[in-house]
Amino acid sequence: MQGKLAIRTAVAAFVAGTLGFVAQPAAAQQWKPTKPITIIVPWAAGGSTDQVTRVTAAELEKELGQKVVVVNQPGASGSIGTKSVLEGSKDGYTWAAGAAKDVGSYAVSGLLNTTANDWDFYLTVANQAVISVNPNTPYKSVADLLAAMKAKPGQVSFATAGVNSSGHYGSEALSRAAGATYKHVSYDGGNPAVIATVSGETEVTSQLGVEQIEMIRGKRLRPLAVLASKPLEVDGVAPIEPITKTLPGFRTEANYFGIFVPKGVPAEVIATLDKIWAEKIKNNAALKKYSAEKGALFGPEYGEAAKKASFPAIQGAAWILQEGGKAKVSPDTLGIPKP
Repeated sequence: MQGKLAIRTAVAAFVAGTLGFVAQPAAAQQWKPTKPITIIVPWAAGGSTDQVTRVTAAELEKELGQKVVVVNQPGASGSIGTKSVLEGSKDGYTWAAGAAKDVGSYAVSGLLNTTANDWDFYLTVANQAVISVNPNTPYKSVADLLAAMKAKPGQVSFATAGVNSSGHYGSEALSRAAGATYKHVSYDGGNPAVIATVSGETEVTSQLGVEQIEMIRGKRLRPLAVLASKPLEVDGVAPIEPITKTLPGFRTEANYFGIFVPKGVPAEVIATLDKIWAEKIKNNAALKKYSAEKGALFGPEYGEAAKKASFPAIQGAAWILQEGGKAKVSPDTLGIPKP
């Protein structure tokens, strides 16, 4: 009971500390950008962040009346591009994109001195990691894969987009839950990691379903399980069974993606984005279509709701790093208690 109370208190503190959310005066309700806006995607082209950000950018252009330019700036598990936004001008014209859990756990991994406190979150979809293998491997099920990982400790190769990526979080969570080890092979983005497994450079990838779905449709990857408690159902693909079918106690959290605006921008920027999310993005047809075709979960949120929705994944990612010996800063010192 005390543990649950501590987590509820932490969520409340997380939300209160990160929002800085107050009603804006009428004069701050309309922002009319006078030049193009840049969204930095801190991963390579073609990955999960790149995909959904480009869809979102096109929708924002309609509302803002300005070009929204998506720039890929990969490196260091997304921290290089995110740092450029964090340390850049706070004029409101440069935003970051990615997974909320990354922004919330960079300080834990030591990759970047930032927390969710430094950003306003504008979420669009939640993504789920999928464990898939090269079709030439002998693994036909999660049980087959886990047996190999136990029989050959540290030898079964997993491709991910690097430490702090969603794929690495997935592979670490699987390894921990199964009591097995693996060989981590890091790439500069989700798409390169998926291609590495398709080509046979690695045996397994644990990247997000949206990054794998076309290769799964084309039979170039064999999906074994989605790291969720329910099957992943996407048009043109047989339902992918949940990891909880094999590992009933596996912990799953919604891995939210979106746009992150650094604190300190003009108030009218935040007020305008809040209005756009409430009135246009909440039921956006283009994002719904993307979600249905790619296997993402449509779930736009902003403000307090966005912080509450993303906290479980931030918490889970932070403690996966801590328990795996990859944390440079203990999560509990950052107000993130153990789940």
